[in-house]
Amino acid sequence: MGAIQLRTAVPGPKSLELMRRRAAAVARGVSHATPVFAARAEGAIVEDVDGNRFIDFAGGIGCSNVGHRADRVVAAIRAQVDRFLHTCFPVAPYGDYVTLAEKLNSLAPGDFAKKTILVNSGAEAIENAVKIARCYTRRPAILCFEDAFHGRTMLTMSMTSKTHPYKAGFEPFAADIYRVPYAYCYRCSYSLTYPSCAMFCAHHLEDTFKRVVAAEAVAAVVVEPVLGEGGFVAPPPEFFSVLQEICQKHGILFIADEVQTGFGRTGRLFACEKYGIVPDILVSAKSLGGGMPLAAVTGRAEIMDAPGPGGLGGTFGGNPVSCAAALAVIETMEKENLSARAELLGEKFAARAREWARRWPLIGEVRGLGAMQALELVRSRETREPAKAETEQIMRYCYEHGLLAISAGTYGNVIRVLVPLMIPDGQFEEGLDVLQAAIASVSEARTHAEPRHV
Repeated sequence: MGAIQLRTAVPGPKSLELMRRRAAAVARGVSHATPVFAARAEGAIVEDVDGNRFIDFAGGIGCSNVGHRADRVVAAIRAQVDRFLHTCFPVAPYGDYVTLAEKLNSLAPGDFAKKTILVNSGAEAIENAVKIARCYTRRPAILCFEDAFHGRTMLTMSMTSKTHPYKAGFEPFAADIYRVPYAYCYRCSYSLTYPSCAMFCAHHLEDTFKRVVAAEAVAAVVVEPVLGEGGFVAPPPEFFSVLQEICQKHGILFIADEVQTGFGRTGRLFACEKYGIVPDILVSAKSLGGGMPLAAVTGRAEIMDAPGPGGLGGTFGGNPVSCAAALAVIETMEKENLSARAELLGEKFAARAREWARRWPLIGEVRGLGAMQALELVRSRETREPAKAETEQIMRYCYEHGLLAISAGTYGNVIRVLVPLMIPDGQFEEGLDVLQAAIASVSEARTHAEPRHV
């Protein structure tokens, strides 16, 4: 018997009743990718309230790299709960905050002294990284990228690229935020082709300093090493080397947003390591907490010390239970070599996905880094028209057949893989079988629906 077990239609009657209650009680702005209500989860399996078992390819949107309820994480949480839940680190500090900061300082790229602050979420961490950069440089402007996603707070929403549903209706936005094209080679903003483009998009930053915002006004460039919500776009490595060189030339800080790419997802603890990037500030979150809310800002000590005492902090930042969980996450990553596991999972996915691409023109591109893999779906490979409706159909087929998966991309046409890295091979292949069947079903339906010319 496989890992997937469906006892009812999906969604089942209990999930449907909870959906009815949800519609009446929860603001409609809180979306859901599936109509499945979880009852329990373990490893890479989620069981819903109707007793249906699903393979999880979403991982809480990248928060479960070590798996649901990882043994070390659960044990660390229980031990900390028996001691205390909250004192507020700025009031009565505790050792695990310091230990975790020391650990992150040692793990982040760069052979120099570093310091760390802990907060609650990726968006909060990005906000603090920007605060620190502005305080250190005494400059106001921030450069970010098209197709980027950095959060939903006012500042991070201003930095996020995608308009619907993240920005439309929430104007006005924060000032001194400027956006430039990312190295999205499949949809190049300049209609060029890599590598003959000679990384025009990265070098174009110098032109931005002449036409849009002066270099001496820019505090930092904030960039995801691999786009997350923007579609799992992994740029050519030269992109970052050019960007970092330009930043250093103009005294601009380089901030790496590793909220989704961090903690083994791309085959290294941080994606920066894969690209040879040494950021001035690195932001981590999501899988750092192993399911608990936690984020970190780690950077050069002299930069991190720019704000004075009281300039950084928060009531729940670095919650002791979350700190204990994070230390267990790092131990699990190291002892189980999950970064190497990410490489293997990525290779397995890419091999099957390339075969799918040969069979079905719906797949425009297979891409990714490590286990951060994606399919971009198009209605035509010639025009590259995004296949948003088809992507939604595939996502529905997946959850109806026992696979939890999520989409991404500015055009809503990317299927992304965020499977827990400890997933057994058999479960991974079973999940890929469902995804393959979903792509086949939608592709064949499209073929039959196309008009026949006589």
